[in-house]
Amino acid sequence: MNKPQEALVAPASDRSSPQDDGTPDGLICPASAIFDAQAVTARINVAIAEASSEKAIRAATVAALAQARSAGMARIAAAFQAQPFAARPTTRAYSWLTDQIVKTVLDVAIKHLHPLPNPTEGERLSLIAVGGYGRGEMAPQSDVDLLFLTPYKITPWAESVIESMLYMLWDLKLKVGHASRTVKDCLRLAKDDYTIRTSLVEYRHLAGDAALADDLGGRLWSDLFKSTASDFIEAKLAERETRHRKQGGQRYVVEPNVKEGKGGLRDLQSLFWISKYVHGVKDTAELVNLGVFTPEEFETFVTAEDFLWAVRCHIHLIAGRATDQLTFDMQVEVAAAMGYTDRGGRRGVEHFMQAFFRQATHVGELTRIVLTALEANHTKQDPMLVRLLKRRKKAKPPYAIKQNRLTVANEKAFLADKLNILRLFEEALRTGTLLHPDAMRLISANLDQIDAEMREDKEAQRIFLDLLLKHGNPDRALRRMNELGVLSAFIPEFAPIVAMMQFNMYHHYTVDEHTIQCISNLAQIERKELIEELPVVSGILERGVNRKVLYVALLLHDIGKGRDEDHSILGAQIARKVAPRLGLNKKDCDTVEWLIRYHLLMSDVAQKRDIAEPRTVRGFAKAVKSTERLDLLTALTVCDIRGVGPGTWNNWKAVLIRDLYKATKSALETGLEDLNRETREAEAKRALRAALSDWDNKALKTELGRHYGPYWQGLPLAAQTVFAKLLRDIADDEIKIDLMLDEDRDATRACFAVVDHAGLFSRMTGALALVGANVVDARTYTSNDGYATAVFWIQDNDGNPYEAARLPRLRKMIARTLRGEVVAKEALKDKDKIKKRERAFKVPTNISFDNEGSEIYTIIEVDTRDRPGLLYDLTRTLADSHVYIASAVIATYGEQVVDTFYVKDIVGLKYFSESKRAGLERKLREAITQGAERAVAG
Repeated sequence: MNKPQEALVAPASDRSSPQDDGTPDGLICPASAIFDAQAVTARINVAIAEASSEKAIRAATVAALAQARSAGMARIAAAFQAQPFAARPTTRAYSWLTDQIVKTVLDVAIKHLHPLPNPTEGERLSLIAVGGYGRGEMAPQSDVDLLFLTPYKITPWAESVIESMLYMLWDLKLKVGHASRTVKDCLRLAKDDYTIRTSLVEYRHLAGDAALADDLGGRLWSDLFKSTASDFIEAKLAERETRHRKQGGQRYVVEPNVKEGKGGLRDLQSLFWISKYVHGVKDTAELVNLGVFTPEEFETFVTAEDFLWAVRCHIHLIAGRATDQLTFDMQVEVAAAMGYTDRGGRRGVEHFMQAFFRQATHVGELTRIVLTALEANHTKQDPMLVRLLKRRKKAKPPYAIKQNRLTVANEKAFLADKLNILRLFEEALRTGTLLHPDAMRLISANLDQIDAEMREDKEAQRIFLDLLLKHGNPDRALRRMNELGVLSAFIPEFAPIVAMMQFNMYHHYTVDEHTIQCISNLAQIERKELIEELPVVSGILERGVNRKVLYVALLLHDIGKGRDEDHSILGAQIARKVAPRLGLNKKDCDTVEWLIRYHLLMSDVAQKRDIAEPRTVRGFAKAVKSTERLDLLTALTVCDIRGVGPGTWNNWKAVLIRDLYKATKSALETGLEDLNRETREAEAKRALRAALSDWDNKALKTELGRHYGPYWQGLPLAAQTVFAKLLRDIADDEIKIDLMLDEDRDATRACFAVVDHAGLFSRMTGALALVGANVVDARTYTSNDGYATAVFWIQDNDGNPYEAARLPRLRKMIARTLRGEVVAKEALKDKDKIKKRERAFKVPTNISFDNEGSEIYTIIEVDTRDRPGLLYDLTRTLADSHVYIASAVIATYGEQVVDTFYVKDIVGLKYFSESKRAGLERKLREAITQGAERAVAG
């Protein structure tokens, strides 16, 4: 099998044009092996000779062609699987095979079903391929788009021929798109409908009357295309914008559409349509002679096109149907089909997706080049904003503004000083202009100027840091520098993470794009655009931090990803070399290194630990050591989480980070000794007494005296107030439930008060799993008079609180399960499933026990693959082992979940015994394994 790398695609000069389909040269395997026309025709003729009706003739034709098509498709697929990057000869082979089928069907219809010895002038018929089929490119499951062209109004004979053809093609299970029109019809309809017009741009005569097809071509160019280029381009660009929006709006979506997505095949096809429409070219290679592309850019075009077509063909073959979405499960299978293997600490699928995103980036660069060239010759209008501003910004020499984009006025002067490569991006930010493709080409051709000497140059370091710190929108410069290869040239350690995909459901972007998104978030906070959404971090930056340290730490925080080692440790080691090279002093370098080494610490502590536990805050404060580092780490953490993808940051995470920040800052300022249970308990009781000021003394004394210490330290006042009301005058046979929106946390708060009994916490998690609720946090306490008080914060499958209309069903199911009317273990079997597209993810199970993180509990942390019934399985296993669960903290990262339990044994002690811990771990692993097998079964 071919080694999967972009360099294996043949050079452009060796490739035949996809328009040359009249001959079977350049197919993935010999034409005779795909379709033996002589043998098929002979077989059809023998069958027809024995046929007694039109129906029998059609059936005989379909039988012969179905067999030939099936064999031909199998041979193409086998040849392609042996050469998994050979897209062009494969798409041509599928198109050529389709040609033979369609032509044979037409031949039978005209000669045997509807012979016409003396056709009149009006009884001419031309069979034309349009759209992608007209271009001579087909994936295994592509549609067959046909135009039946007649000179005048369709005749009964032509109607009969078309009808018979369509019946045979449908019987062959071909997906046929068809239209019957005159030349006049085509012109009239194409004038108003850009979809029809686009399909006709790529018409190709297949069979029948050639003169009629030529007439169509001539009339299209002279009567329509010639005078409407500008309109066509605007329509195609508007269509492209709409399509991109539907597909997620940007290039690095986790499950990209290889055809319709940003940087996909449709973008390349749009470039070709526009070029053909404007310049009348038949092949993209002609754009080189026209000066639109350089030879190298044309090579990039062909390489990207070949790669994307190869991916699309593999998707069709694997799925057995027309689909273009690279879903998670499909990514794994396509990567394997194309020969990508696990290496260097990364899965084959991650190497494949990195190659995919690199090609998508190239497509974006080519699009910019073509559109700017069209603006230059006034075929495409300038963007509306440019036309409205009407003012030209002044550029400093050796730069100039051309078409409202920054370019190089004097190439010789520019190249005389290699630092001008960096200055160009600074000038672009200063003038607020985009880079002109001419400037981009010049930079790409001179990346070798960025050498070790330049990286050590103090002025180069200053320019680069100024790009980050001085202009207010560093993400703009960084993104363009990254796309042009400047960022990787200036910081070679950055190169491995360019277009690196992380194969999980948590990260929405490639690693380099995630880094730029993080820096964009920091810049937005500094521009005071997120004060309402991020008051704590906005306040930190307003008071002042070391901006240089923060920006450099964000730029490098994930630079160690993609290797076998822990990326935080490796990233810190890399930063030790890179930060001094960026001009930072020793103290700042040490801080950057520390931030990268511990950049996950704050989010881990906030999301995986009980912040109400004094030892949690104390341990975190000892690690951070100073409010300066706390401020920097908080800002970095918030930008890092927000940079993961849309919707990842929410009020729940905001509350956790805010609470940890405030508690740690207070501890660092007033001393760690103030962090103790007695202080917190006294404060909590004082607050509840104030909240229940209308209660009589007896009822208040009962409530304040019925709870143990952990209850007062672990619950917010709002929940304590609810429990006080639920417990007041509760009967032993009562189940009291309070469901309420907790706006501060973007979750529904579910409070339960009931007589305590073994396994109650597990039964509650089962009830919540049955209604599809995702538990994000849970606390359970037993009062000294025998009542269980449990609170869960839950969200629906979209990460939102439950709507009011859904709460009655939630309440009913919880009550039935707690009463034993519904047995969660049985009822969950049908619901505890992992979707097919999500089964490709591998999440190793890690279970750890910590007796130091809490004063009175053992902390069990279970890190494993998430699924609907997991929490129930874990809590049931713990309950069956007589483990008392005081609280559960749940942190979800896409398909991965970390469930943390604060527990005691049956006599109220920690799990100090190694044998007891080992036994518990074995039981938990068994529950996880059995549940996972059940979840993927069927």
